[in-house]
Amino acid sequence: MTLFEIARIYTDLVLADNQIPEEERISKEEIGLLRSKYHQLLMDKFREDDIGFSDRLDATRKAFELIKLPDPVTTQSVVSTDAAANPRRG
Repeated sequence: MTLFEIARIYTDLVLADNQIPEEERISKEEIGLLRSKYHQLLMDKFREDDIGFSDRLDATRKAFELIKLPDPVTTQSVVSTDAAANPRRG
């Protein structure tokens, strides 16, 4: 799994957790467990890729910053598709 994929899943889980009402304890607990798992995967991947972070909060900030960047796979496929659909005439 790529760093971008892990960051996307983790940030989606954070946002989902914030939307679940406190009364939904079981749902919040399940999301919390997944969130913890993906946060650890995220930090492990940061270390593997030599991306520094000072603590868990910094890793979370970096994940949210990362997903604001274009997904390199999606961007490349969109660029390739656009180029094929609109060849330059010269």
